[in-house]
Amino acid sequence: MKAKIILFLIALFAAYSPAAVFAHHAFAAEFNSNSPIEVEGTVIKIEWTNPHTYFYIEVETEDGDFEEWAMEMGSPNGLVRRGWSRNSLKIGDVVTVTGSRARDGRAKASAETVVLDSGQRLFAGTSRPDFEEDDN
Repeated sequence: MKAKIILFLIALFAAYSPAAVFAHHAFAAEFNSNSPIEVEGTVIKIEWTNPHTYFYIEVETEDGDFEEWAMEMGSPNGLVRRGWSRNSLKIGDVVTVTGSRARDGRAKASAETVVLDSGQRLFAGTSRPDFEEDDN
């Protein structure tokens, strides 16, 4: 009986794992590549975690209020391969971010490039299938 339960759980896990993996990597399900954004703000939080790195910026709106934006990037390992380090962004840095806005309209985006106040431009490791990195 115990063996049947274990086999059932293994089969159940195997059946649902591929769906979760494919759902996780469906850029188009969460972000709209036809809704590009460019926002400037101050970094207020950084989460250097798997499977995606996030950072949050405070952006001043047209009416003078402030709005928090969540920026999703690639994995920490992927970012390191693109020249990032844990010190590339710091709390208080002013950045300009381009990317694709969340489909649900939230203040969230898949970041494509991050330009630091110094002018340094970093590729953010987007999962957007049609993105081509600019060599500038």
